[in-house]
Amino acid sequence: MPCYIVTFEPPNNISAERIRGRLKQLPGYCPIHAYCWAVLTDKNSTMLENWISEGGMANERIFVVRSGTEATWRNSYGDANSEWLKKNL
Repeated sequence: MPCYIVTFEPPNNISAERIRGRLKQLPGYCPIHAYCWAVLTDKNSTMLENWISEGGMANERIFVVRSGTEATWRNSYGDANSEWLKKNL
């Protein structure tokens, strides 16, 4: 299943929680930091962005990119998140 990186800039906490709630509905997800998540889905990037945006505010900024072939990070949210990222990115 493809892995996508979703970054978002919510205008307020309600918007942030709504977006996080949507991302948690996907088959697999891992927060990279508060406003950047890696997710697994069979949707393409446009479908994913449209789905995340449903019911959202017009001024939410959302960026979706399909994961590439290389990644690195520092200070993830713990060993479980690091392992998830190693496996799926």
